[in-house]
Amino acid sequence: MTCKILKIIFLFLFLSNCNQTNLKTYKIEYPDKTKYSNLGFALIYNDNLDGLKKMDNNSLYIYHKFLKKKSRVKIINPANGKSLIASVKSNRENFSGFYNSVLSLRIAENLNLDLDDPYIEIISISNNTTFIAKKTKTFEEEKKVAEKAPIDGIQINDLNKDNQKKEIVKKNKFSYSVKIADFYYKDTAQIMLSRIKNETSLDDPIIQELSKTKFRVLIGPFNDIKSLKETFEQLKLLNFENLEILKNV
Repeated sequence: MTCKILKIIFLFLFLSNCNQTNLKTYKIEYPDKTKYSNLGFALIYNDNLDGLKKMDNNSLYIYHKFLKKKSRVKIINPANGKSLIASVKSNRENFSGFYNSVLSLRIAENLNLDLDDPYIEIISISNNTTFIAKKTKTFEEEKKVAEKAPIDGIQINDLNKDNQKKEIVKKNKFSYSVKIADFYYKDTAQIMLSRIKNETSLDDPIIQELSKTKFRVLIGPFNDIKSLKETFEQLKLLNFENLEILKNV
């Protein structure tokens, strides 16, 4: 009888441990050198923009989607290496998620931004950032993520960031691609490709094989910001979690 009770207790502990393993989440901590950083397009403030509180265009203020009010950020113009320190005026303003921020005109002028291609990098000057992420293991789980993941903004990365020169260089041709997602399995990437074709008017997404275990779905290149934004807005309707725009170099 005692032996039977011990077996039941052992079985209960074993099943409990398995359940905890399946529900395990992974906390990812970023060191200081990888605080919030985003390469993307800025919206230059003017009084005619709808949905925004009035901003002093002579200030060093920005609007951001989620960075805390009064937090400090470093803003860089990758085209010439110029940078300055600005402050977040508000994180409750209503502007398109296509833009990573709204800048005062003073900031744009001080950085010599190209107003037709206002491409900037924002780096937060704050404490470390952490988030909780569940580990995706199977093909079926990837499909569910592809179908249900909510969009939480747009992030734009330079494909050649590591080799980017800091000195002033001649203006490059406007050329960007929209990255929908990276997948471990090519079959999953193919499902995403089919979904985009079936649910949007976009008929030119491609799969880029980066390695044997990394398949990227993207659309592009785009040679003007208008067509790039229109494509992004269509993709946003599919509720993707983290669209990115990659600069083609």
